[in-house]
Amino acid sequence: MHNKSVEESGASMVASALLASLTTWRSLEGLSAFGSLEELILDNNLLGNDLVLPGLPRLHTLTLNKNQITDLESLLDHLAEVTPALEYLSLLGNVACPNELISLEKDEEDYKRYRCFVLHKLPNLKFLDARKVTRKEREEALVRGSFMKVVKPKVSCLLSRLHKEFMSCLTGYSLSAEDVLCLDFRRDLLLGFIHGYIVGQTRSRTGNKFDFPVI
Repeated sequence: MHNKSVEESGASMVASALLASLTTWRSLEGLSAFGSLEELILDNNLLGNDLVLPGLPRLHTLTLNKNQITDLESLLDHLAEVTPALEYLSLLGNVACPNELISLEKDEEDYKRYRCFVLHKLPNLKFLDARKVTRKEREEALVRGSFMKVVKPKVSCLLSRLHKEFMSCLTGYSLSAEDVLCLDFRRDLLLGFIHGYIVGQTRSRTGNKFDFPVI
């Protein structure tokens, strides 16, 4: 059941559209029989990073919502090759599509970066997920899209890195217990300020006020 492919599911050919949601597909083997497809709906399946589509030169609409796709760049490179006419793409509910519905660590800024990168890879898109592509987004993708692949580091990762660098600076020094306590206090104060600043920047984008700590 969990290893179904297109052929095994008994899906029938339709002139221009194929709806295959909630079929628990892991493979799209056999989809080459649907070469004239214009719309393909593959929501709520088990499709992952090994997803392979045949050449679908007429396909203009593809939805892959709520699957198991995590590698965004590989997927976009593949779609650029096999679906040259694609205008509508939706990836909501996949890890590859960062938003607050997938993870509380994601926010609107992550989603904007994602959209910019997708439009860089697939410049002919008119709709991405539930939103129409704007002229401003298209222009930004031309200028900055190639740099949007890098995901911003988590706050916890930044703080951990700063702590390691701080401690490495002390290597080789002979410090008294009083010196260590003083340095620990200053380190915690600095990390607390940095954490507060980052959180404040995030909240400011959503309209929430934040009072920075005073040092």
